[in-house]
Amino acid sequence: MKCEQYEELFAGWLNNELKPAEKEMLEQHLTGCPACRAELASMQQLWAMMDEVEVPEPSANMKTDFSAMLNDFKTAEANKKGTTTGIKEQLSWLWDWKQKWSLAFNLALIAISFGCGYLVFNLAGNSKQDQQMAALTSQVHELKQTMMLALLENPSASERMRGVSYTGEIKHADKEVIDALLSTLNNDPNVNVRLSTLEALTHLASHPEVRAGLVQSITLQDSPLMQSAIADVMLKLQERRSVKSFRELLKQKNLDHGVRDKIKETITQLI
Repeated sequence: MKCEQYEELFAGWLNNELKPAEKEMLEQHLTGCPACRAELASMQQLWAMMDEVEVPEPSANMKTDFSAMLNDFKTAEANKKGTTTGIKEQLSWLWDWKQKWSLAFNLALIAISFGCGYLVFNLAGNSKQDQQMAALTSQVHELKQTMMLALLENPSASERMRGVSYTGEIKHADKEVIDALLSTLNNDPNVNVRLSTLEALTHLASHPEVRAGLVQSITLQDSPLMQSAIADVMLKLQERRSVKSFRELLKQKNLDHGVRDKIKETITQLI
């Protein structure tokens, strides 16, 4: 099972609703996966805080007030035009919260998602509200991307791995995201972070720049684990352009013998 599949069990684990076999399987995975442990700890923190939040009773004018708020938002956005800073700059101050960042991010997603849900179930059929919902959805996407890029700069390896995991929640990875992941793949001091980044980039292999970046990364890897893993990826992608880089890697005198044999076999299968 992949980490994403284990994450689907987190809510059941927190609510003590998992079957014994599922609970045992998840807890075994958590012992060997720092990224999932960090994600579960963050979810526990969020749930604990949400338990302390008092839910206000909605007023009779809720729908009217909400519509007015949306209209005000649309007017403000129309007036901003070129003077408005991007959503990333507007939210950059959240990074100063350091450890509070993850919680702020999750709460922001909850608030925006509530707005989207309200639009769907209470204001459906109105083209203006459809446009507004599209804008909110775009903000969620940019918030996730901002979160990912910020976490990749975190001094904690587990937080950087968590940042890499957010790649799976970004529907359209742009150049900034791809460049950040490739930089992490080539420069991160932690091999586990680099392995997680390699997996994330593999899922983005439909982008030509990702494939080219992976090929260029081959000769930059000094860990036998990374060298072996990237050989598996190139074989999976049937990336024949990697053969030249693998041959360059074979010229290294200190190359691990097992990795050397694996690369030779990979070259043979790619030619």
